Parts: sequence; structure tokens; C-alpha cells
Amino acid sequence: MKNFAFSLAATLLFGTAPAQTVWHNPLEEDQCVIQNQGFVKEIGHSYVRLPDRAREKVPQAVWNLSRNSSGLAIHFYSDASHIEVRYSVEQRRSMDHMPATGVSGVDLYAIDSDGVMTHLPGQYSFRDTITYTYDAIKSDRNHKMGYEYRLYLPMYNTVKWLEIGVPHGASFKFVPCRREKPIVVYGTSIAQGGCASRPAMAWSNILERRMDRPVINLGFSGNGRLDKGVIEMIGEIDAAAYILDCYPNLTGFEKQEVVRRTVDAVRSLRARHSSTPIVVTSFSGYPDSHLIESRAATEQRLDEAGREAMRLIEEEGIGNVHYITPEQLSMPDEATVDYVHLTDIGMQRMADTYETVLRKMLHEPSGGTVTTHPVTQRGEPFMYEWRERHTEILEMNAAAAPERVIIGNSIINYWGGEPLAKSQNGPESWERYMAPRGFRNLGFGCDRIENVLWRIYHGEIDGFKAREVVLAIGTNNLWRDDDAEIARGMVHLVKAIRDRQPDAEIKVMAILPRRDMEQRVASVNKAIAEALKPLGITLIDAGGELLGRDGKIDESCFRDGLHPNEKGYRKIVRYICR
Repeated sequence: MKNFAFSLAATLLFGTAPAQTVWHNPLEEDQCVIQNQGFVKEIGHSYVRLPDRAREKVPQAVWNLSRNSSGLAIHFYSDASHIEVRYSVEQRRSMDHMPATGVSGVDLYAIDSDGVMTHLPGQYSFRDTITYTYDAIKSDRNHKMGYEYRLYLPMYNTVKWLEIGVPHGASFKFVPCRREKPIVVYGTSIAQGGCASRPAMAWSNILERRMDRPVINLGFSGNGRLDKGVIEMIGEIDAAAYILDCYPNLTGFEKQEVVRRTVDAVRSLRARHSSTPIVVTSFSGYPDSHLIESRAATEQRLDEAGREAMRLIEEEGIGNVHYITPEQLSMPDEATVDYVHLTDIGMQRMADTYETVLRKMLHEPSGGTVTTHPVTQRGEPFMYEWRERHTEILEMNAAAAPERVIIGNSIINYWGGEPLAKSQNGPESWERYMAPRGFRNLGFGCDRIENVLWRIYHGEIDGFKAREVVLAIGTNNLWRDDDAEIARGMVHLVKAIRDRQPDAEIKVMAILPRRDMEQRVASVNKAIAEALKPLGITLIDAGGELLGRDGKIDESCFRDGLHPNEKGYRKIVRYICR
């Protein structure tokens, strides 16, 4: 009784005791969970950017700076309402022209079930142990299983140790390293992150979020000089694109030396990678060059060097190389902290320019409507993890290329076939008709058109030649998008598929009828059919097989008014396997 009275008094006096914090160390995981890092097999359990063997190949200053964690990130899932991050660093916390939040801070973003990313400011304290605390995080509007998080690490410091804490009982799971080909950035202090206010505002990290693709940051403050050893190291990385942003550190070189280094770097990368896009970036310039003649002369000399290098590169027949001019960058007056290092405004301008160039070079256009903008989702993690299924498909395709693929939402996901879903509504018809034809199931529950677009952009039909690609998507867009937006998204998606599988027969299935939406489905299918005609594609409509005489769905063909059962799939499959 005395103990109870003491506990009650303590609760009234001090409030409810907080839940015990459970700490998670990324480096104690069996598999690598450090994102945006090259040479993972060698350094995947560390917070550095180059492996030990690079020490003999690169300048000492580059080696020292490679110990900084710029561009690295940790992704995890959690349903916690309270998250803490604690860590320590080796160097000074801040610089004269760059705050501690940028030099030594971290940055946390939450991604909701619809793929919307939100920055969490948090509260921070810079002591021997640096801490960031995030409180009162609400549940996702679609489920209670939390968010996907991205934690960006310090840009100009070396992390000695780091832990992420959540209350006891809260879920927590690290996300393994992503499998998509990365964008590799080799550059100067600006590329490393100087002088962004916080890690996520470095242009390479902005670009990572915009493209939603790993970006490996090999920016080395004062030492981005197109050195042969560094070029050889980055050439080892199988990248989606290479960015050479070194001109700000070549201001002290004569024009012809800048030309030579640029051409040699491009030659070296192209010798190892025959067609990977390469971007060479001009010097963004000084904000006061119109007032100071020597600075204007430097800008002109470097731009002339870049244009001369591109002329020589083109004469040699080296293709898929793009030169970003000062005019393309077009930095505003407020873009720098000092004479050259960028503010957040300048960082955003850099990211804008790179996104425009890379979307064209990588054939990943993003349209003005929601259905043409690639995005992830996590609508039903209680059934499966969306990103894990994506990774599994990439691994399966790499191990054994499929002859045919069918791409869609839960109607396809829960039909049957591999990779196996938690629920299967038509396994018998899949095994009888689809499996013998070599179909691989690329259906994802809750997917909309824009989610499939993201998957196409991130490699699910790359690296092999399919005989046939079947697309069955759109029903989950009915609640939000009008007919024109859905049709526009379908055209955008089909073009992306054709671009990657030019020799495959592409079949587009009409959206299947669903309970209480039969007329709406008929209307949108008409719009889709008209939109696809200029592409030479005729919509395959199996919906009539699933309707009764009254125009309503035949309930005997459905499990729940949306997902077909075995009877329904047997009717549909005849249209697919014609």
C-alpha cells in the first residue's frame, strides 16, 4: 500500500514516467543499411565514402575528406510517436561561414503511405554527444504502421558513432541499401554541401529526393580537380549517371589544362561504361563578377575550356555527354554565402538544373499532373513492404530474366505467381495459363499509375528483353483523378515502358469493372482507349465478361466486388493469352 501511494504521488508530482528508449545502431546490422554509399562491400559498415585501398590512389586531402559522411543517409520504418538520434563527431561543430546544423547536424524526413515526403525539424543540442529529438509524431492517415524515414548524416564531419532511439514497444526496422543504380557526383566543396544550412539542403541530397534515386556524394572541399585516381575509383561504380562538377576548383589552372583534365576524365569513364550519361558542369560563377574584372575573366576562361572540351569529346564520337553552361545554372544574387559557396537558394537552383538535365538523359520525364509524376507508396504494409517487393523483383530479374511480365495493382499482385503474395486469389488459373508462358508478376497492392511509373523508372523492366509486357493499372486512381488525368497518366506510362522495352509487344488492359462504379469505369476506359490510339495500342477490354445483364458486376466472379476470384481470372486470362 505504501509503495502504491508513493507511485501515485510521484506520478502526480512529476507526470507519467516516459517509456524506456530502445536504441538501434546501424553498424550492428548484418546487412548494409547505409544509403548513398559506393563500394558497399568494403565500407558498408562505416560512415566513410572511400575504401582503404583508395588511400594509395587519391590525394591525401581527398582521402581525409572522404572520412566525412556527406550524402550518406539511413532509412528506416517506425510507428514511434517519439524518435531520438544521438551521435558524436570528430571535427569542430561549425565553421565561420557554415552553421553547426549544416557542418555536423542530421536531417530527418518522413514519407507517408502516399509517398509524400515531409521534413521534421526536431530539437537539437550540440554537445559532446549531439542529440536530435522529434516529438508528437501523428499516425499515418491510412494505417497505424508508421512511416518510412530518411536520416541524412553530417556533410562536413566524421561520424564516430550513431544510434536511433524509439520508445519501448514501438516498431523499428532499418531499410537495406537500395539496389537501383546511383547517380555519382564528383565535385568540390559546393558538391560536398558547402554551405547548406542543414544536410538535406545540399544539392546532391535535394536531387536524391527529387529523382528518388541513390546519389553518391564524392564532393571534396577544395579538392575536386578531376584527379585521375578519383576518376578511376568512381568508374568502378555501376552508375545511372556521372556528374563531374569540379570547375570551381580548377580556377587556378590554365585553359588547356582544364580542357585536358575534362577530356581525360570523360574518356576514362566512357572506356568502362559505354553509354552511361555523363554530365560536365561549368563554373557557376561569382556573384560580383560584373564588378570585378579578374573574376569575370576566370568565369570566361573556364566556360571556354568547357566548350572546347565538349568539342573535342564530340569529335572523338563520345556520346551521351552533356555540358551544363553558366546560362543554364543562372545563379541569382542571393545564391552564395560568400564569393562562391552556396546558400540554400543556390543549392535549390543547382538541383533544379540537374533534375532537368538528368530526367532527359535518363528518360524519366515528370509531368504536370499527379498521374505523370513518379512516386512511391506504402498503402498496406500489413500485407507487404512495397520497397522490399521492388528490391525482390530487381534481384529476381537479375538472376533470371522473365520472358513476359504483367504489371499492375493488387488485382495482379494477388492473382498468383512469383514473387509470392501473402494472399492469392487465383493461383490455379495463374499456374495453368500464366506460368507456362513465362509471366512474372509485377503487381503491387494499392498501386496507382504514378507508382508503376516510379517502378518502371527504377529498373523493374531494365536489363532484359521481354517478349510481352501487359499493363493492368488505374483502378486505384478512380477515387482521386478525373478521366483525362487517368488517360494522360496511362499514355505517359506506356511511353516509358516502350522506351525501355522497344521490341516487346505491349498490351494495355482496360480497367476492370468494380462494384458500384461500373459506369465510371466504362467512361474512363473510353478516355484511355482514345488516348492510346496515337500510340498504335488498342485497349484490351475483358470487363464485359465480368458483368451481368443488368450492367452490374457478376458477383460470382469477384471475391469482394473488386478483386476477381478463380472464376473471374479464368475469364480475364483468355484476353491476356490470346
